[in-house]
Amino acid sequence: MTKKNNLFTNLNSDFASGLVVFLVALPLCLGIALASGAPLFSGIISGIVGGVIVGFLSQSQLSVSGPAAGLTAIVLSAITDLGSFNAFLLAVLLAGIFQLILGFIKAGTISNYFPNNVIEGMLAGIGVIIILKQIPHAFGYDPDFEGDESFLQIDGQNSFSELFHVLNHIQLGSIIIALVSLTILILWNKIEFLKKIKLVPPALIAVIVSIVLNEYFIKSGSNLVVAKEHLVSLPVPKTLEDFRNIIIYPDFTFITNPKVWIVAITIAVVASIETLLCIEAADRMDKQNRYTNTNIELKAQGIGNIISSLLGGLPMTSVAVRTSANNAAGAKSKMSAIIHGLLLLVSVILIPSILNKIPLATLAAVLILVGYKLANPKTIKHFWEKDKIYQFIPFIFTFIAVVATDLLKGVALGIVINIIFILIGNSKRAYNFKVEDYHEGDIIHIDLAQEVSFLNKSAIKDTLNKIPQNSKVVINASATVYIAHDVLDLIKEFKKIKSKDMNINVKLVGFKEAYKLENSEGYQNTVTIVQKYNVLKRKLETIENKGITFN
Repeated sequence: MTKKNNLFTNLNSDFASGLVVFLVALPLCLGIALASGAPLFSGIISGIVGGVIVGFLSQSQLSVSGPAAGLTAIVLSAITDLGSFNAFLLAVLLAGIFQLILGFIKAGTISNYFPNNVIEGMLAGIGVIIILKQIPHAFGYDPDFEGDESFLQIDGQNSFSELFHVLNHIQLGSIIIALVSLTILILWNKIEFLKKIKLVPPALIAVIVSIVLNEYFIKSGSNLVVAKEHLVSLPVPKTLEDFRNIIIYPDFTFITNPKVWIVAITIAVVASIETLLCIEAADRMDKQNRYTNTNIELKAQGIGNIISSLLGGLPMTSVAVRTSANNAAGAKSKMSAIIHGLLLLVSVILIPSILNKIPLATLAAVLILVGYKLANPKTIKHFWEKDKIYQFIPFIFTFIAVVATDLLKGVALGIVINIIFILIGNSKRAYNFKVEDYHEGDIIHIDLAQEVSFLNKSAIKDTLNKIPQNSKVVINASATVYIAHDVLDLIKEFKKIKSKDMNINVKLVGFKEAYKLENSEGYQNTVTIVQKYNVLKRKLETIENKGITFN
């Protein structure tokens, strides 16, 4: 194995980033399991398998997999509809098999059709969502589950109304801890000697300081104490039997239930799309410009979901929040994701009581900074300056839609808008109409693009109709590979009828012989060459018949 591919090459930075992702992932795993109506440990199991198994099998160097907020509603509905968590696990297992099949038939290539401005809009939108969703936790108000990414919340609020509702539930101790944590996180990247400490991430320092600070509040009897309901809440197994009960198995007696198969297909499709979107986003974040084989990723996700279901875990996807935190923490390779999974495994077994002392406010501070990096105003400025119509508008619509709905709906809207703009753009860019300060006697040049489809017919027709009488026109198809028959018929009609009626001198250049535009200069040149060749050939045959040979 070369140094480039060695998982241990960047162990220092990958361990530090893996530790940060572990701290972020722990409450997310629990929150998503809680919102899904599943056992709390099912979220942890999914996080462990997503980190260790999928992390190892995946080719993505930054992506982190685990239980996804985008599947919460599907999981909750499925468990209720099937009436059994064991039956639901069977659906997850089947979903994993379907994802394997999708990987083998190379369905991952659809990710190549996700436009960059949509992916960037999605990331910026997720950044704003993270900030909006974490502000209440930073103020000590936690009715909405950790990991929620939807605009409409389970508690009846939405991402914006929740911010006003927070004002009635302020917990001063949480605010102090969030501010102290933010100060540590920001200063750590500003002070030179602290920036050189790679092994110990600032998020860990913030967590330790927050635990110590809250313990001080408790010991001193202060009213700033962060209560238990505002801390990480991991179940603590006390006996061997408790550990055994964590593992729940799929019930194969439900294999003939059509509802199980419908749930499986739904999970496979949604999880695969979310994964492909996140992988594209992860590749965009990668400063080393590494690209992921998305077909291998689907196979890795499929194996992950199969193993997760066999151990009683939730379905997983590549998750944008964890991946963003991983990148922001300085991850260099997929070893970071593996370390995060191993830390989840070890910590929930050995130190669950210590983990339950972590205030959610300090984790909110970590995520708020991650959100800011994703929703950096520089990104919006970049697309505005790049192209205000074809790049910025799809970007900003995706951005707003992701915040106002959810990830999948926002991306779907962004892609639809992109397609509309592509169609509009193609209709306008199929040709270049050069007529500047037209005066009588000037030559008008219409240079057709590489591809001219039926979508361009209307625009070309409008252009030809605007050509003034008694003018000279050159329609050039030298660079054109394909012209739709509709457009060819339009040009023929203009050449044979309208140009004569308006005394327009039309010259066709570069049209292929197959287009059968006899007056085309390109066609005429070809015909002339062929005719000359045939004449020369007949002369040579006549000379040879007379017995004259050439040495």
